[in-house]
Amino acid sequence: MRQAGSYSGMLSGGGISGRTGPHLLPLARIKKIMKRSGDDVKMISGEAPIVFSKVCEMFIEELTRRSWMVTMQGKRRTLIKEDVTTAVLATDLFDFLVNLVSDSANSEVDVTYASRN
Repeated sequence: MRQAGSYSGMLSGGGISGRTGPHLLPLARIKKIMKRSGDDVKMISGEAPIVFSKVCEMFIEELTRRSWMVTMQGKRRTLIKEDVTTAVLATDLFDFLVNLVSDSANSEVDVTYASRN
């Protein structure tokens, strides 16, 4: 008999109404993106999109948290695009995003904040 995988418990239990689990991102969309990632990707296990969903949620939370700290340092209550750019530039963990945000990184962004952290 097949044993349940380590992430299959995420599929059951009270989560968001109308969904099959506690994940917030659409699993079908994640699976579609995974399949389009390369010609050599033929099959994807049922648990892989669940793990990707959770990792994406954690990534978004961390980027938002760091961007919010920039917003609060600016004594504002609305997170803006420049806050995200500054957070990316200030965090070594997000170096892979520098090319994406560098187009929007103009004179408005406080680069001195990025060099302090």
